[in-house]
Amino acid sequence: MYFDWTYLLYIAPALLLGLWAQFRVKATYAAAQKMAAPLSGAAAARHVLDSAGLQSVGIEQIPGHLSDHYDPRHKVLRLSPEVYQSRSLAAVGIAAHEAGHALQDAKAYLPLVVRNAAVPAASFGSNASFFLIFIGLIFQPLAFLAPIGIGLFACVVFFQIVNLPVEFNASSRAKTQLVALGIVPPQEMTYVNKVLNAAALTYVAATLQAIMILLYYLMRYSGSRD
Repeated sequence: MYFDWTYLLYIAPALLLGLWAQFRVKATYAAAQKMAAPLSGAAAARHVLDSAGLQSVGIEQIPGHLSDHYDPRHKVLRLSPEVYQSRSLAAVGIAAHEAGHALQDAKAYLPLVVRNAAVPAASFGSNASFFLIFIGLIFQPLAFLAPIGIGLFACVVFFQIVNLPVEFNASSRAKTQLVALGIVPPQEMTYVNKVLNAAALTYVAATLQAIMILLYYLMRYSGSRD
């Protein structure tokens, strides 16, 4: 067993982009945390939801750092303590972004519908694909498992690609609503924009990494058949 350095060459650009994105998220979040907002993250999200007629969508505080997300099954925003409680531009930006997902859900935004439908296949593919590909490439009698594993990992790539417009659109909705509702003055939106743009870059890096891993798997499978 040896480490295939070709794999590192394939994913290195995505890893570097991911590290840069994480650095940008931490830096922009820290800066925006120092800028006061008139509402807490929870109150800002509530205002965005109510203005769209989504009073039935709940907001809950959950443990964790930046563990914020929208649960489409239970119609609830789940916000980390610093986002839920903090009256900062960072908090209202992230909370409004998650509220943006609820707005997408209410409007049956097509990429979100597709993404939610792809979650089971992507989750299974993420867990099972490597083992199927590994076994298929190592043991010739089980070579048929490799293309199955590649197909499963392709579901992961599909999920990541569909996820990009979902995240970009949620941020766009958040920025529009924060200004339209008077939660953040236009001149202070720079801080919110930087936080949400940095977060979007992490999704781009994850998508690029998934694509490059798929290309690596295809290269290895093609080489094993020669």
